[in-house]
Amino acid sequence: MTGNPEPRCVWDARALLGEGPVWDPDEGVLNWVDIKGKALHRYRPADGWRASLSVPSEIGCIALRQGGGLVAALRTGFVFIGLPAGAVIPLSDPEAHLPGNRFNDGKCDRNGRFFAGTMDDACQAPTGSLYRLDPGGETTRLISGYAVCNGPAWSPDGGTLYFSDSAARLIHAFDFDVAGGSLANGRVFARVPEDAGYPDGLTVDAEGFLWSAHWDGWRLTRYAPDGCIDRVIPLPVRRPTSCAFGGPGLDRLYVTSASIDLTPDELAGNPLAGGLFELDAGVAGLPEPRFAG
Repeated sequence: MTGNPEPRCVWDARALLGEGPVWDPDEGVLNWVDIKGKALHRYRPADGWRASLSVPSEIGCIALRQGGGLVAALRTGFVFIGLPAGAVIPLSDPEAHLPGNRFNDGKCDRNGRFFAGTMDDACQAPTGSLYRLDPGGETTRLISGYAVCNGPAWSPDGGTLYFSDSAARLIHAFDFDVAGGSLANGRVFARVPEDAGYPDGLTVDAEGFLWSAHWDGWRLTRYAPDGCIDRVIPLPVRRPTSCAFGGPGLDRLYVTSASIDLTPDELAGNPLAGGLFELDAGVAGLPEPRFAG
């Protein structure tokens, strides 16, 4: 890959806290969320179609379901969301005893299990944990002690799970038990310097390189499997939040962003804050697995 692609804003959504992009190849639609706007957004690049659905509480992340619709993690716990109407079916709330927490980022692994992390809504206390929702409905807490859980993402062979400890400016790697869904041997994969913001949402491309959005960093970073920086792509927004590959060939990279807590002067300096962006990353992504429940 040579040069840097030019990001294009495909939806000036003015999202408060855009997050969680997931490509649906069957519908040719990118699904993404506005956590604080309590909204599910849907964008079809083939014709520019857009739709937005309201949800009853902050929606941290989503994944496709094998049986149709989505699995999601709201402030109030795990739910199913029916499409296209958006009906919400509650499943479980493993942190009902922590009213200051909410669910944040998450994805499915290749065995159809949904992994989602929680965070202190004030981004201060280390009360966040990473959970696994199994297809049968069982919920397991895997790791804990983080202020803001972000990611996760898996290597192409599924043997490594990447996880953003955003408040500490660290991306961790864990050995992942593909059969059992457990984690071991946690280590620091990358450290993000202060002038590069905070590591946020993650995705892995078909070459096994990890992509990270940088909150307050105006950029995406592509990391090699050994943790070295392969390239940095500047973005026209201060708070990019996550990224995902989409399009018929999974060769378009979609990036969500946030406008929350920016002053009028800061918004004037990045007027597309909260928008959805598309760029040609020069490499294809991996299909997003579906929840098997």
